[in-house]
Amino acid sequence: MNLRAWIGSLVSLAVWLVGLASSHSAPATAPPTPPNIVVILADDLGWMDLHCQGNPLLDTPQLDRLAKQGMRFTDAYAAAPVCTPTRAAMMTGKSPARLAITNHAPGHRPGFVPKGQDLAEAETLTYLPLGEVTIAERLKNAGYATGFIGKWHLSHRKGADANGPWEPQLRPEHQGFDLNIGGCDRGGPPSFFEPYGIPNIPPRRKGDYLPERLADECISFLRTNQAKPFFLCWWDYSVHYPIQAPEQLIQKYRQRPGVKDPAYAAMIEGMDTAIGRVLQELDFLGLATNTLVLFTSDNGSLFGNEPLRANKGFLYEGGIRVPWIVRWPGIVKPGSTCSVPVISTDTYSTLLEAAGLKPVPEQAPDGESLLPLLRQTGSLQRKALYFHYPNYAFHQRNRLGGAIREGDFKLIRNYDDDSLELYNLAADLGETRNLSATHPEMTQRLTAKLESWLKSSGARMPAHVSSKP
Repeated sequence: MNLRAWIGSLVSLAVWLVGLASSHSAPATAPPTPPNIVVILADDLGWMDLHCQGNPLLDTPQLDRLAKQGMRFTDAYAAAPVCTPTRAAMMTGKSPARLAITNHAPGHRPGFVPKGQDLAEAETLTYLPLGEVTIAERLKNAGYATGFIGKWHLSHRKGADANGPWEPQLRPEHQGFDLNIGGCDRGGPPSFFEPYGIPNIPPRRKGDYLPERLADECISFLRTNQAKPFFLCWWDYSVHYPIQAPEQLIQKYRQRPGVKDPAYAAMIEGMDTAIGRVLQELDFLGLATNTLVLFTSDNGSLFGNEPLRANKGFLYEGGIRVPWIVRWPGIVKPGSTCSVPVISTDTYSTLLEAAGLKPVPEQAPDGESLLPLLRQTGSLQRKALYFHYPNYAFHQRNRLGGAIREGDFKLIRNYDDDSLELYNLAADLGETRNLSATHPEMTQRLTAKLESWLKSSGARMPAHVSSKP
């Protein structure tokens, strides 16, 4: 072990001891200085795609360690079953329904109807307008250094104005970030090995693996901005298609019994290793003790999500339930778990309060700060989570619909025929038994709440072709 790694290990031990001590003390309060904030967003990582989530076939030691040092949320959700709307919700604290950003960009043509269907999908924006106030803008105005590294996918707008093409004008550097490496309209890279085919990642070395390259950029940002509070958004391109990983990792999982997709498993471990390097750098720089780290995913996996039903693009649990881990030494009890349902829309309000900033009523109306849960000092005010997906996913196999989760129960309304599905997630996590007929009063009550939320959000709805003007 070299000297730097040895020092990093000592710092890591110190961070763990501080967290351990705090778990036996009185309820913590916010630190005297604004915390650094690191948000790591995986792309298409399913709820069961980490060892600490209960998958014994995967090796994810770095994120497992993060969970041991912080709080793991067992019932966390993406704001949508696809990427673009979830990302917009994280940036603004507004639901995809309110933003009218409800599908992955660029999605389909307006009014798209798949063959054999008669329901035209709702109109959707493919970009985040500059008029929206992002969490990066709030933190930057409060003196934070802000950096964005990775996948943005919130700037897909065709055309131009007097300043040139619209797309570059909608990238992170125009939405509150001082630095942008890799953030553009791309939903995924043409290749995870350099040359990546991403316009704003400067070329370096042919064959470099993208997660490692982005980790290097994160480390550079940390070293450059360690003297002041910083906000780092690392929205990784992993584990999005194309499924690519270093060959030695793929070979490792080919030899592991039970692994169905060795390349995908290898890609997850490759992401985990890169994340570990950034977390170790926080330790080495002595920054970890005053840094809030949040890790989650933008939607469910494209592949299997057992024991959950379905996958990316569906309103079933496999499409929207995701990992969610928060580490904040001195505030969050190490090794804790929380079963309260949370959603990616909560990111804005949580980070705002963590930084000691006051909310503005018209901003982030759909999220709620999770600090009472993180501190274990209280509960959330809301009683339900809501979802609206009035569009066809890229695979076109989903039914357009909305959903509400309240307590253990989840209701899905299918927009094509207004049929209803009610599930008790505590007893039926795989959503195999539709209880709508046997629980009519609950079905009616949740349906009414969902309808009220859709109206108050100004949700755009799909239309039957026969009823279109």
